[in-house]
Amino acid sequence: MTDKNKIYTAVTEMISISVQPRYEAEESNPAIGKFIYSYQVTIENNSFVKVKLLSRHWHIIDSIQIRREVKGEGVIGKQPILAPGGTFQYVSWCPLNSPIGKMYGSYTFERLEDKSTFEVAVPEFLLISDFKLN
Repeated sequence: MTDKNKIYTAVTEMISISVQPRYEAEESNPAIGKFIYSYQVTIENNSFVKVKLLSRHWHIIDSIQIRREVKGEGVIGKQPILAPGGTFQYVSWCPLNSPIGKMYGSYTFERLEDKSTFEVAVPEFLLISDFKLN
């Protein structure tokens, strides 16, 4: 598997988060420092209780050390509920000012049976433009 097909995975509290990033060459313009990346996230509930994704917290860092944090409700405008064994998948995107960067973060989930909340780690994943892989 090449780096551009790499899938990053982390498991917390029996919730599995897998991320597959992709450089979007057709949307990017390196001449003006515009590098666009998409990433597909797969969330799997391997626990025995129904859970709801409440919020996200991202750390975004590029190779020229520009750091950003993004916090908000849900993902892509949704707060999915996952039954035991359930899966939710979505695609989002991120702009960078350099051809290399990384993201990591967490999701806050709620156990619907007792309304308790817990944090789930999103694994750190690399954002690398295709031309840097040559």
